[in-house]
Amino acid sequence: MSTLPNSIAAEPSRDLLETFPNQFPGRDYLIEIVCPEFTSVCPKTGQPDFGTLTFRYIASDRCVELKSLKLYLQAFRQAGIFYENVSNRIVDDLVAVLDPRQLTLVARFTPRGGISSCITVSHPAGDHLPAAG
Repeated sequence: MSTLPNSIAAEPSRDLLETFPNQFPGRDYLIEIVCPEFTSVCPKTGQPDFGTLTFRYIASDRCVELKSLKLYLQAFRQAGIFYENVSNRIVDDLVAVLDPRQLTLVARFTPRGGISSCITVSHPAGDHLPAAG
């Protein structure tokens, strides 16, 4: 595993995501990661968007390294991108680097103008993993 930079990347890239070998690839176990400080920018208004991202996945051969995930997500801070697009892009990037058996992202964005949004994206499509516990 390489040493990761401490600064925020200029733009999001799946190349920021690092993985490590799953030591138990024969066992299906749920990994849940909660990132309560996700930010991006509304492409229509330029206003910041805030959300909590909850990742649930069943690893195959690789697991995501958490600091690299944090730096990857921080790279969206200045990205003008709609909720639906950022949620799908993140899932696509994680699937590309992890090749998990299953992965679900639940992206809950804080209300704006009295409207809140929750985007759920899964791989394989429509195969949503339930919450842990």
